[in-house]
Amino acid sequence: MAIASHWLVYLVESVVLCLLLIGSALISGSEVAFFSLKPQQLSQCRDSHLQTERDIAILLNDPRRLLATVLILNNLVNISIVTLSSYMLIDIIGKDSPQATLAISALTLVVTFMIVFFGEVVPKVYANQRALYFARFTATSILWLSNLLYPISFVLLQLSRLVESRIKRKGYEVSIEELNQALELTTTSEKTSQEQKEILKGIVNFSTITVRQIMQVRMDICAANLEWNFHKLLDYIHEMGYSRLPVYSETIDNIEGILYVKDILPYLQEDNNFDWRKLIRRDVFFVPENKRIDQLLKDFQARRVHMAIVVDEYGGIVGLITMEDIIEEIVGEINDEFDTQDLQYKKINENTYIFEGKTLLIDFCRVLNIDINLFEEVQGESESLGGLLLELFARMPKVGEKKRFKNFVFTVMSVDKKRIKNVKVFIKKQAPAESTV
Repeated sequence: MAIASHWLVYLVESVVLCLLLIGSALISGSEVAFFSLKPQQLSQCRDSHLQTERDIAILLNDPRRLLATVLILNNLVNISIVTLSSYMLIDIIGKDSPQATLAISALTLVVTFMIVFFGEVVPKVYANQRALYFARFTATSILWLSNLLYPISFVLLQLSRLVESRIKRKGYEVSIEELNQALELTTTSEKTSQEQKEILKGIVNFSTITVRQIMQVRMDICAANLEWNFHKLLDYIHEMGYSRLPVYSETIDNIEGILYVKDILPYLQEDNNFDWRKLIRRDVFFVPENKRIDQLLKDFQARRVHMAIVVDEYGGIVGLITMEDIIEEIVGEINDEFDTQDLQYKKINENTYIFEGKTLLIDFCRVLNIDINLFEEVQGESESLGGLLLELFARMPKVGEKKRFKNFVFTVMSVDKKRIKNVKVFIKKQAPAESTV
């Protein structure tokens, strides 16, 4: 009777062991299945009337938590398999048996093979080929277990975010800062000119700059109206001095094309009725404002163009950028015979400057030789000095009002109804411990 009872226990334990191995296979396959779903399949799950497919969408709304749940379950099941199989072996041969060590070693190899082959390789290969089917089969159970194991997964996620934040500090942004510091250390030789230093710094920071940071803003775009007659167009071209002009219909948001001044040269003797609109090149290049300028430079080269219209997320025109604007980020300001020599700032003394409000923050930082990310925490969406002050004041300031940020004191010198025109900037030698915004 006792022997029969023992065999019954062994039978139950063997069944449990098989169920655990099947569970390991299902969990491992689920990991691959969920994260192998294509965007079309995921969209189908979100709009589906089937509960299992809606469960898939719920789980993938928080992929970190899903992954944490799968890993917890996989480890629990695999540990249970090893523990139960070891217990069965010791119960059968006895813990004091001289063959115990050899038997446990053999068991370890067998169990490892079964877990890896039947619990990992086979289910993952199958799940990769039939991801949606496999995900449907396990979604409801995984969702229920995800809620059950939430306290454990929550702790693991917080720890992973802590580790991730530590790694980020030593990642890309820090490497840029380290490169700038290295440049400072390696370009102290008298043989290295200031211009050479600026070019090297421009190269280092080149891939971090967005179109929005250096573009000509909407209100500064020089463009021709489609309704103008030929002589008015020629007068405008002569006044502006640009080789290319965007052409718009009714408002600047309706850009019809780009007019190249060189295309007009053969027709300078034409009368006022000349139809110059046939010379417009209609292939306008539109780019988003958050595009990196290193990528845009490659696009310019591939498309063989020198100008792009910058649009926001709604398709509205927010600015214009040219090849010259991009190159200037490396080699510095490029002036031709049409550029005015009026600077956007004036140096009063060692610590005091007067800047135009429309000065780009990236140019402001370059003039003062400070980090371009210094104002990142307060600048919001603004890219100009005037926009920065609007963020700091949270309103349109009056003439004479002051605002302090870190070791800078900004004084509004002149404003109009729409924008800040001139700002006096005083730089203190010692930065305060905390910024006042």
